[in-house]
Amino acid sequence: MRRSSKKSSSSAPAGEEQVNEKQNRKRKGVSTNLTSRKAQRGQTKAVSKEVERIDQLFYTYADSSSGMVDPEGIETLCSHLEVPHTDVRILMLAWKMGCEKQGYITLDEWRSGLKTLRADSISKLKKAFPEMVQEVTRPSNFQDFYPFAFRYCLTEDKKKCIEIPVACELLNLVLSLQFRPQVDKLMDYLKYQNDYKVINMDQWMGFLRFCNEIIFPSLDNYDPDQAWPLILDNFVEWLRANKN
Repeated sequence: MRRSSKKSSSSAPAGEEQVNEKQNRKRKGVSTNLTSRKAQRGQTKAVSKEVERIDQLFYTYADSSSGMVDPEGIETLCSHLEVPHTDVRILMLAWKMGCEKQGYITLDEWRSGLKTLRADSISKLKKAFPEMVQEVTRPSNFQDFYPFAFRYCLTEDKKKCIEIPVACELLNLVLSLQFRPQVDKLMDYLKYQNDYKVINMDQWMGFLRFCNEIIFPSLDNYDPDQAWPLILDNFVEWLRANKN
């Protein structure tokens, strides 16, 4: 009996220790969960504050009647960013925002672009420009940005072509980032030859393919039997005829 008594008295503290350990684990779990929830609430508040500042910045430039940033608002934005409205970075910003209509920015487009750029002020937007330029000029992103530039310059919904003067400005703005010599010659051809008044998307994409694939200025690997737009066959003939 005494042995039994000793055994039970020695086992009681061990059981209490196990209970206490479980209670401590529960307390730690509750404490961790509370800390995690507080952190999440803090992050949510920070995000909502950021969105609030982004929205406030939007309404600095938005027209009160349309609820959008219109061409006048974009002019003001450019002046605050200290860049011309014809600067390629403004076109890149429109791409980053996913703008659908030239010269206009909706609140959703504004939010999307500035949240991605982590910019809720003009000073932060200025600082984001160099990284944005690097992002756009990566080959995979440029393949998306280049046709966006064409679509963005279509001033009417059902329009499928852009006029040669506009196309030249756009080529100079976009393609000359990487292909200056080719673009200079292509602009000379488009400006001073009267064969073409407008260009379409197929021709526009052909220009990019030409710059990427064709050895310039020798043109040794240009094969007219490949599926090139006629405008490029004529361009190459003109280059070769005026080589000297």
